Amino acid sequence: MEDGRSNSHLRSSTRSRKGASISFPHCEPRSSSLIVMVAGEASGDLHGANLVRAIRRLAPHTRFCGIGGKRMEDAGVTILFPSSDLAVVGFTEVFSRLRVIRKAYLKLKSILRSENPDLLIVIDYPDFNLLLAGAAKKFHVPVLYYISPQVWAWRPGRVKKIADRADRVAVILPFEQQFYRRRGVAVEYVGHPLMDIVPDRLCKEEILGSLGLSGKGPIIGLLPGSRREEVTRLLPVMIRAVEALSDSHPGLACLLPLAPTITPDLVHSIIGGSTLPIRIQDDMYPVLAASDLVLVASGTATLEAAIMQVPMVVIYRVSPLSFRLAKLVVKVPFISLVNLIAGERIVPELIQGEVTPGRIAREAEAILESGPGRESMVNRLGKLKASLGGKSASEKTARIAVEMIRAKRVSRPLR
Repeated sequence: MEDGRSNSHLRSSTRSRKGASISFPHCEPRSSSLIVMVAGEASGDLHGANLVRAIRRLAPHTRFCGIGGKRMEDAGVTILFPSSDLAVVGFTEVFSRLRVIRKAYLKLKSILRSENPDLLIVIDYPDFNLLLAGAAKKFHVPVLYYISPQVWAWRPGRVKKIADRADRVAVILPFEQQFYRRRGVAVEYVGHPLMDIVPDRLCKEEILGSLGLSGKGPIIGLLPGSRREEVTRLLPVMIRAVEALSDSHPGLACLLPLAPTITPDLVHSIIGGSTLPIRIQDDMYPVLAASDLVLVASGTATLEAAIMQVPMVVIYRVSPLSFRLAKLVVKVPFISLVNLIAGERIVPELIQGEVTPGRIAREAEAILESGPGRESMVNRLGKLKASLGGKSASEKTARIAVEMIRAKRVSRPLR
């Protein structure tokens, strides 16, 4: 069976000294490796799932438990807490989730102590993961940090914590390896995992045909984020901006890919009053391939659009208090990954008070006009894509994980 998993419906479990247990959906040998994995965001869930599959290709009987989403669960991870319960955007928004975040931390800390897993893999989500990594070091559990925090952008003091608590760090941006190495961190550049995921080419005409769209008017993709707070803040203003464009663009249509962390009911409650033709889709990549332009929340989706060389307007808006706090600690010239990696302004960014229907519409109109500006943006996105390296980030990181497990097992008997 795929990933070397058994067909049995029996469940195996490990039991801690306090009586709590972890049930695994596949009856693996008790001598098999146990990895605790934490991904607190939708993008981390995606990359975590691909990493799980890559590890299982090298070590088929490896067991996994931790925090993640549907993708990691489908890959075979026993999910103890869904990542959607922990995901927050902005400084102040975290307070509404403190109770569940604390509960998740204590549960995983207990597992690290009682089960002594072979490895803890933490993916982004820095404050929680650095705290958990500290507990792992206390219990002699090796730590692999995959997709490290953007300490080069803000709160650089966290580098010391990463160096102290992570045995190895797998970074995904080309300049990060030198940054960490200069600061004494055991680091390896594995390339960006999106290069393994984002399709090289999709046929726009076929996608439009499958959706019943003529393509006579512009297709605008709406990507308001993967967190509830983002969607409720950004989607309404995106819709009003596109409504302002519709008069001058007959046949205009919108495509909206639904993030796995967002419910259809939430989206329908926002778009229900609009007269725009908005199609909700499950898969983001056909949406990107079909779109002439995307309005996108700052985050991983900006890089996915860049890899597919789709022109975009990047939007960032959080609560006023969160924004004021962010300005105190974030010391970078751009808020989008696209511009940060490029080191220059390739795509327009609208931040906080700039996020208005009129301003979005003006930036979008400038991109929709075929001309040297649009062509230059597409060409520079192509150069950015080339800078991200080739494929196999998951495979390279999986090899690091397996090496770390073997190193630990040499120093102790099998369970």
